[in-house]
Amino acid sequence: MSKSGRFRFDGGAATYVGTALLGVLITGCTLGICYPFALVLRERWRAKHSFIDGYPLVFTGSATALFGNWIKWLALSFVTFGIYLLWVGPRIARWKWEHTDFDRSRTPLPLTDVTQVVSVAPVYGLPMPGMPALPPQP
Repeated sequence: MSKSGRFRFDGGAATYVGTALLGVLITGCTLGICYPFALVLRERWRAKHSFIDGYPLVFTGSATALFGNWIKWLALSFVTFGIYLLWVGPRIARWKWEHTDFDRSRTPLPLTDVTQVVSVAPVYGLPMPGMPALPPQP
């Protein structure tokens, strides 16, 4: 997909590394207890640099809202010798998706050069909207 297609990400290495290092420090210095704060920091960075159909994403989750569940999940993981971690990953993924939305307060970026978007329809012999069907191949 081209840079100006449906999906766009404009994050850079310097801010990514800085955000990641801060997250590691927060998590490491608190022995994992403040991981929700590092998670929210990383997700806000990711959403800030992501665009879908020109609309920027925004992460609305807060670390304090996740903190209670995180402590519960951490305790259950210790009690079950880490087995409960198999359930923690999907729950965190669901929480992240539930708190990611479009930033409707900002004007969408203009989508230019949409002609570079490639459809897989002709590959499978399916007609594309507004175009005649492909002739049968011998």
